[in-house]
Amino acid sequence: MLFRKRKQEQQDENQIRTFEDLTRFPMTFYKTIGEDLYSERDPNLIRRYLLRFYLVLGFLNFNAYVVGEIAYFIVHITSTTTLLEATAVAPCIGFSFMADFKQFGLTVNRKRLVKLLDDLKEIFPMETETQRIYHVAYYHKHMNRVMTLFTILCMTYTSSFSFYPAIKSTIKYYLMGSEIFERNYGFHIQFPYDAETDLTVYWFSYWGLAHCAYVAGVSYVCVDLLLITTITQLTMHFSYLADNLEAYDGDEHTDEENIKYLQDLVVYHSRCLDLSEEVNNIFSFLILWNFIAASLVICFAGFQITASNVEDIVLYFIFFSASLVQVFVVCYYGDEMISSSSRIGHAAFNQNWLPCSSQYKRILKYIIMRSQKPASIRPPTFPPISFNTFMKVISMSYQFFALLRTTYYG
Repeated sequence: MLFRKRKQEQQDENQIRTFEDLTRFPMTFYKTIGEDLYSERDPNLIRRYLLRFYLVLGFLNFNAYVVGEIAYFIVHITSTTTLLEATAVAPCIGFSFMADFKQFGLTVNRKRLVKLLDDLKEIFPMETETQRIYHVAYYHKHMNRVMTLFTILCMTYTSSFSFYPAIKSTIKYYLMGSEIFERNYGFHIQFPYDAETDLTVYWFSYWGLAHCAYVAGVSYVCVDLLLITTITQLTMHFSYLADNLEAYDGDEHTDEENIKYLQDLVVYHSRCLDLSEEVNNIFSFLILWNFIAASLVICFAGFQITASNVEDIVLYFIFFSASLVQVFVVCYYGDEMISSSSRIGHAAFNQNWLPCSSQYKRILKYIIMRSQKPASIRPPTFPPISFNTFMKVISMSYQFFALLRTTYYG
């Protein structure tokens, strides 16, 4: 068994992976709501416009239901007797706003993101031996595990809210002998019409709401998946630079070879830093609003867990967990970028530089100085994204939660 496992791992490591393999997950998932980042390169005009029409139609439907959620919140927030119901829809509104904002941000930065992906593709290792040195198999496998777990958890939230009322009503009506089929919705919506009396209207509204939840979930998740994809590849390049620099022995080469080696490495390092700065420019503002919304969502979801019945506690616990994991994953990859780019300075100091020329040591000193300002994602008003940022978001959420509990029970 152990032999088979080792053999499988060796086969995986020897398998050539393309750049498209590392971006396939978010790209394919995004297309399920009609979003194709490379649509302008698609020679099939019919498919391009059909996908665009499907995307626009989906978001029009989505935002129509969001207006209904906001109307429900406004109607019920004015009364203390319905405050719990009002706050029940608040996490969903926050989630919806964040999905809208992420999609808007992606649309605005589409060309820059495509250019970033093209630049990452240019420096992606293609040969089997090179991929082994870069540990492409490890990064690909680790990234897919994180993406899969993260996506399942986030989509479980939207699916559970969407389908639980229908499943519950079906079981009670067909299996438990209930006299009526309860016509409830997974989300609190203020409909401008009677959405429960007529069965056809009910199911039409219900499946429209289910598709709305799916669009929100995919747009919410996929922007983070694209962030994970880009940071994973930059981390891979930074780690390669650090490993290569630390293992280099200047005593085994001529002075000219040493200088040439460092010059090429500086160019490579500079390009990786430029790409990481572009990642920051594209995603930093999105992450800022993401963290603000996540703080409120975690607060309201946590409040519902402490004040609702058992059924709602289960649903909102899934929501609560998904929001926590989403913030943690973003902070984890931000921390990975910082630590991997910082390693380059340590690697430069740890290599055998004593027998090298003064010019070589001077260039090495500049590399160490530059690595003291590591690559990072820096949302406005927030410190560089790391595990410390995660703790700050949790702290903000708890402050909102404590205020809400005091207001409700006071």
